[in-house]
Amino acid sequence: MTNQIQPVRGMNDVLTDQIAVWQFVEQTAADLLTSYGYEEMRVPVVEHTQLFKRAIGEFTDVVEKEMYTFTDLGGDSLTLRPEATAGMVRAAISNGLLRGARLKVWCVGPMFRHEKPQKGRYRQFHQVDVEAIGFPGPDVDIELIALTARLWRRLGVARVKLQINSLGTAESRRQYRELLQAYFRGHLAVLDADSQRRLDGNPLRILDSKNPEMQAVIAGAPLLTEHLDAESAAHFVALRAGLDALSIPYTINPRLVRGLDYYSRTVFEWTTDALGSQDAVCSGGRYDGLINQLGGDATPAIGFAMGVERVVELVRLAGAAPAGRPPDVYVIAQGDAATRAALVAAEQLRSALPQRSVHVNLGGGNFKAQFRRADKSGAAFALIIGDDEIARGVAAWKPLRGDGAQLDMSLAELPAQVRAALTN
Repeated sequence: MTNQIQPVRGMNDVLTDQIAVWQFVEQTAADLLTSYGYEEMRVPVVEHTQLFKRAIGEFTDVVEKEMYTFTDLGGDSLTLRPEATAGMVRAAISNGLLRGARLKVWCVGPMFRHEKPQKGRYRQFHQVDVEAIGFPGPDVDIELIALTARLWRRLGVARVKLQINSLGTAESRRQYRELLQAYFRGHLAVLDADSQRRLDGNPLRILDSKNPEMQAVIAGAPLLTEHLDAESAAHFVALRAGLDALSIPYTINPRLVRGLDYYSRTVFEWTTDALGSQDAVCSGGRYDGLINQLGGDATPAIGFAMGVERVVELVRLAGAAPAGRPPDVYVIAQGDAATRAALVAAEQLRSALPQRSVHVNLGGGNFKAQFRRADKSGAAFALIIGDDEIARGVAAWKPLRGDGAQLDMSLAELPAQVRAALTN
């Protein structure tokens, strides 16, 4: 029909045949994070625009080009969150959670960026976001990366590789930034328009350019790892020693700068060769200056964000996700009295056997049609109630898989008999 309303471009439905993989990824992450001592928080999807400008940086692509920003009826400039760290930090500050405390927190939910939609890059996308606040590291950096490595093993994902780098302190990065600006100004003629725009505001972002014509000049740029302050260099040495001790393979990528201004010292990224151009599946790093920048006391912190859509696709490609769980029992009934009895029987079974799944045929249909639905559901057994069964005070119990015989069960003792049948 021509008058159907379509979804917003870049914002996708997750349908029932896809949800089992999503639930597997999200539940696996939640269980693992709990085991490492992280607690879940939930923060608003909408924040004041100024939060992201101050946190992410006004000269980043996210703030300049990609945010969904609007003025509400009260005249406030609000933005759909493009990432979660700023909101998590804001929540910790505004709720007074940082007074001498150390936090290990996480959240999961949708983020929004007005990018060109393509496979693995959407305008509404989902992230698992993890933050460790109040830890100077590098021990927490090492553990956080070890957590992500363990997550891939639990998810059955093998095609991922770890890249690490250090961005140093704000001061060492300021000095490096001046070196970069001097270098790129000496090659101004070969800079593309984006790089020329970034040169004064955020020259480190030039190192992230994917323009093939820019790669030669980028390759000749000074390396940040060669201009670290002594403390950051020692931090990076300890990080690498810890990863080596845990036998976690990694590559040092001196061009890994991340797209957000708040990062300092450790940055890391897990990439894959299985998803085409959108190869980053989990990225993070340390942001020791952000909390002070947003009005809190100076507090060290580190975190990461994992792209759920991309990880779901990796799990699907690996064939690692469990199939959706079929019902244990499918209840079939015909006739008004039998339908009422079926609903009563199903509720009794759900109360007595809360770990079991019981589906009831709804909407009528003859026995043949109902058996087709029962078979399609994947149920192991059918419980059948008709006028004859009502008259005899029984329900018929029929295996739908294998060669077991049909038998009668007393409606008065149904939960106990079904429990026994399911455990045999």
